[in-house]
Amino acid sequence: MNLEDLYRLLRNGHLEAQGIVDTVPDPLLLLDENLCVQTASRAFFATFKVDRDETIGQHIYDLGNGQWNIPELRRLLDEVIPKSMAVVDYEVEHTFPSIGKRTMLVSAHRLFHPDNNSRSLLLSIVDATERRRLEAEKDVLLGEMRHRMKNLLALVQALARQTLADGRSGEEYRDAFLGRFGALVRAHDAVYTQEHEADLNGLLEQTLKPYSEGAAITISPGEKVLLTPSQAMSLSLILHELATNAVKYGALSTAKGKLDIRWKVEKTSERRLLLSWQENGGPPATPPTTTGFGTRLIEFSVRRELGGRVELNYAPEGLAAEIATPL
Repeated sequence: MNLEDLYRLLRNGHLEAQGIVDTVPDPLLLLDENLCVQTASRAFFATFKVDRDETIGQHIYDLGNGQWNIPELRRLLDEVIPKSMAVVDYEVEHTFPSIGKRTMLVSAHRLFHPDNNSRSLLLSIVDATERRRLEAEKDVLLGEMRHRMKNLLALVQALARQTLADGRSGEEYRDAFLGRFGALVRAHDAVYTQEHEADLNGLLEQTLKPYSEGAAITISPGEKVLLTPSQAMSLSLILHELATNAVKYGALSTAKGKLDIRWKVEKTSERRLLLSWQENGGPPATPPTTTGFGTRLIEFSVRRELGGRVELNYAPEGLAAEIATPL
């Protein structure tokens, strides 16, 4: 074998080795014992938006005007690597000038050598930014789901305990409880069919639909309002209580009764929803002699759940309610 054949053989071996490195999808760096870059993969250049001339032969801490001079990475290479043959998925979080904030999983291995005396390091780098973001979102969603389920079960338990049973048959108690429980179901439907936000107009129509057969219910749309899941659930329960009262004792208990609902958004120091409920044409509204669970539920939901206020006016022409809540 002459010198030219030997050169060609060595060159082909080098190109093949570099081709293997460039085929790996994650960024790779080969560092000598002084932590200078001997070679880098195509994925490294593409990921960190640098070129070969400013990378090969450079000290790793000098790359990209010092973008790899990261305390966590220095600790890995200066302290951890000498004490171990390999480090896997060492997490490094850093803001890189060209690509922004990233979370990197760095693995470092001593390059294999038959005599086991290699001082070179092979660094593989995995961009875990998106993975970490998705994991964080999943943790938040799971926590929110647990919180919602806990609140929902507590609310169902409260509905069952506080729906009055005195003077009622089993069927009447069942209907009263299932009516309130159905309001919860409709609220959840309104929220989750609209990607975690409920349109106020749609929520009103869906919640009041069971009461609209043969009744004159008018919903006068105002400015478009989107409600959070907790707001939608609380407001649905409030509307159910008002509608149930109207069917039993108010405007919806007679053929000539009417119900008008309208709203507006008040813009002062904060955006506030003002929702008006007005009954007409039914029996005169009279204040209850005792405060029942329905009234307590309305007041509690508006004050504690929505952070607003409610006014109930028992007028001769019919019940008038105004709900004010911040958005």
